[in-house]
Amino acid sequence: MTRSIRPDAVLVQAVIAGALSFAHLHDLAEAAGQTGWKAWAYPVSVDLLLVAAWRRLRTVRRDRSAWTWFVIALAASLGANIATAGLLDLNAVPAWLRILVAGWPALAFLGGTLLVHSPADKPAPPAPVVEEEEAAPEVEMHRTDEPAPAPEPAPTVPELASAPPEPPAPAKPPAGAPAVPAALLDHARKLADAHRAATGSPMPAADLSARLGLPAPMTDAITAELQLT
Repeated sequence: MTRSIRPDAVLVQAVIAGALSFAHLHDLAEAAGQTGWKAWAYPVSVDLLLVAAWRRLRTVRRDRSAWTWFVIALAASLGANIATAGLLDLNAVPAWLRILVAGWPALAFLGGTLLVHSPADKPAPPAPVVEEEEAAPEVEMHRTDEPAPAPEPAPTVPELASAPPEPPAPAKPPAGAPAVPAALLDHARKLADAHRAATGSPMPAADLSARLGLPAPMTDAITAELQLT
């Protein structure tokens, strides 16, 4: 499948303008005394300086040097177009124009060198990259239906069997009480045991005193020995 060729109007205008400007620069250089291949080198030098300045402006917009050399090259091209339009007698070129044409190669070389080797604007430093803090790893909690184990009961300490109560110590007879003979004490104990077996209660001290028929100090001493009330 062939593609149709459609001429671009801007491209056609550029070719026409370049060819006419090229021819006018050649005619002006030849009229100023530059013959042969020298006359053809002048339009090439002007166009190269114009292109170099334009490329510099595309990278550095606010470069005053690039704007200066762009205006110089454009003035040289427009000046040649105007001069060869019948306003200047090419058979009698003035001396100042001859000087400008003769000094153009050095001026174009200086301009091209400055445009190529001039330092470009330093690029803006990149914005600092803020590192995100690493999030703490999430702990996945697994839920189970099993009930939690019941706490084990604390071990119980076996209680020690309480020791049987010690029998009360026999009451000591009061100080100054008369000594009770062992035979009398045995007889009194038999009476008290018989009374307990018959009634189920201890024998009162008054009953024991009446049964024995003894004086009060002796009865008190016997009662104290038998622990009767």
